[in-house]
Amino acid sequence: MLLLGGIDAGPLRRLLAAHGIALVEVAPGAPIPGSYWGDPEAGVIGACVYARDDTPLHSVLHEASHLIVQPPERRARAHTDATDSVAEEDAACLLQIVLADRLPQVGAARLMADMDAWGYTFRLGSTQAWFEQDAAETRAWLAERGLPHQLG
Repeated sequence: MLLLGGIDAGPLRRLLAAHGIALVEVAPGAPIPGSYWGDPEAGVIGACVYARDDTPLHSVLHEASHLIVQPPERRARAHTDATDSVAEEDAACLLQIVLADRLPQVGAARLMADMDAWGYTFRLGSTQAWFEQDAAETRAWLAERGLPHQLG
């Protein structure tokens, strides 16, 4: 599993900042604010994603993706449980893969393998199968909101 501490966080910070999101690194062993799943998973409060060096990168990108799909008024109120629907959850899953492909040390294939290892479940059996063969509805949901699936 690729952890935040295993990559150069500079490109990740810049990528998130381009979408109005701040990455807030938490000290080793300290509780992660706004973590829905508990430590070491990423947390979200407002336009900030909280993570430690031992936080899985897929978790950081997933929480950031929730913020990206939210309108500004919802983003400002986001705290811990950042989703409001299955469609938004699917959109966050798709966006985290797209964003991973924008990071030099990560890539979509690596992130999808980590998502499978963590326990994400999709009806076709794997994250990659879902992304390649079963995410048309999610892409349409993103497009309806002016969020192309090729976000960069």
